[in-house]
Amino acid sequence: MSISEIRGTYTALVTPFNDDQSIDFEAFEKLIEFQIKNGIDGIVVCGSTGESATLSAKEKLSLIIKAVEHSNGRVPIIAGTGSNDTKESIDMTVLAKEHGADAVLLVSPPYNRPSQEGLYYHYKAIADAVDIPQILYNIPSRSGNNITASTQLALAKDCPNIIGTKEASGDWTQIMEIIQNRPKGFSVISGEDNLAVPLIAMGADGVIGVIPNYAPKQYKEAIDQALKGNAKRARRLHYKLNQLMLLNGIEMNPTPVKAALGIMGMLKPNYRLPILPMHEKNEKKLKRAMKRAKLI
Repeated sequence: MSISEIRGTYTALVTPFNDDQSIDFEAFEKLIEFQIKNGIDGIVVCGSTGESATLSAKEKLSLIIKAVEHSNGRVPIIAGTGSNDTKESIDMTVLAKEHGADAVLLVSPPYNRPSQEGLYYHYKAIADAVDIPQILYNIPSRSGNNITASTQLALAKDCPNIIGTKEASGDWTQIMEIIQNRPKGFSVISGEDNLAVPLIAMGADGVIGVIPNYAPKQYKEAIDQALKGNAKRARRLHYKLNQLMLLNGIEMNPTPVKAALGIMGMLKPNYRLPILPMHEKNEKKLKRAMKRAKLI
């Protein structure tokens, strides 16, 4: 499936695990089907919500292959292939392309905290090496570094196959600077569920979100209405889900979203350390909020 821009609602899909910590591919297929049947615009695998930090390279590739095979061209599959090693990022991006991913999501390199110049050359090296649509992923709270607006805009200008950014910095000034000065065809996507509707009002193009894992139809409707300029309806739909979006941050992602999917019977809420199961008192809050939103 050809993808030249990203617009709408994309789900940062969880990775389900069996009790023995192996990947539960049966549940994974079920989750993909749930997303497609509810009209989601695309699926991201092996991202932060997919617990990519605990997945081996072999496991990541197996998830990408399974997602591509099961979706069978019905929705774009975006593969998380970023790491703190440029060569490893290139190698994973090559494999993602070879196995049919439609685009890749590249998190800013965690731990080694490169300079802005280092970030620029990291992303440019990947873009030059692999001819596949690429999306920057700026999440300073996890990576420990921020890709500034000037660096993102330079990459957007210099690398035609860098087609957008998933912005999870929470810095409104920075995000609006990117929106205002981006080249034509460069998408700005919210990386935070509860900021997507207001950012769309400022010119953003959509979201790569967590809540659509278990509320894809409801959340997509809010995003669609925002993109159509129906601010009043988008706002009303947003606030219907607002408590759930806040509860998704009550414990470390993806603990709450997996708990929600467990409540719905979509998977066993198993995690890999150091991520832990949800505390009972918080799970009760989550369940009550899901009932109020008529998800269960």
